[in-house]
Amino acid sequence: MYEKKATNYFQHARVELLNLIPVSNREGHLLEVGAAEGNTLIYAKEHGFAKEIYGVELCEIANSNQDSKLLCEFIIGNIENMKLPFLESSFDVILCGDVLEHLVDPYTTLQKLKKYLKDDGVIIASLPNIREWKTMKKILFQGDFRYENSGILDKTHLRFFTKKNIIELFENQGFFIKNIISSNTTSPLGYLKRLRLSRFIMKVFFEELITDQYYVVASKKTSNMS
Repeated sequence: MYEKKATNYFQHARVELLNLIPVSNREGHLLEVGAAEGNTLIYAKEHGFAKEIYGVELCEIANSNQDSKLLCEFIIGNIENMKLPFLESSFDVILCGDVLEHLVDPYTTLQKLKKYLKDDGVIIASLPNIREWKTMKKILFQGDFRYENSGILDKTHLRFFTKKNIIELFENQGFFIKNIISSNTTSPLGYLKRLRLSRFIMKVFFEELITDQYYVVASKKTSNMS
C-alpha cells in the first residue's frame, strides 16, 4: 500500500516538529521513526537540532538521503516487530511525525520507544485529529467514511484520535505531556474571526474543530511528577 504513495508524500522535512525540540535537547542524539527519505534528519543535523542522527523507515527509498553519510544509522523495517539495536536511554529526542496512526498497536510501540529515551529526553509526535469539522461533516451529515489518498482519512491510517485520545495515548504509556499544540495557529474560518470571540472561547469551543493535526511534546513520567 505504501509503495503506491506519491513520491512527495515522503519528501519534505518536518521543520515544524524540529522547532519544538527544547534548546537543551538540541546537541544530542536524535532518532526519527518513520524517517521516510531522511530529509528531516539531514535538516536537523545541518541546522543544529541534533549532533547525531538515526532513522527507522518501513520502506527503502532509492536515490534518497537514507544513504547519506551524515546518518549514524538508518534501519529499514517495521518498528512494531523489530528489536532496535540501541542501548536503553540512548536518545535525547525521538520524532514520530505522522507515524502512530499507521500502526496496528501504537500503544506497545510507544512503550518500546520510551526505554530508548533519556530521562530528560522528549518524544515529539504529530497525529491527525478526526474531530476536525470538515471530516465530521462528511461522516455525520453525508454518511461518508471514505478513505482517501492523504489527509485525516488516509487509506493507510489504522487508528483515529481526538485530542482527548491523543493525551490518553501518551499518558497511559507513562509519558508526561509537556505541550500539545494545534497545527492551526490561526482559525481558517473567517466567520469565527468576524464574531470577535475571545481567544479563550475559541480555544475551548472551536480549537479541536479547526485542527487537522496535533503536535505533542512529551517526556518520561518520573516519580517526582504529580
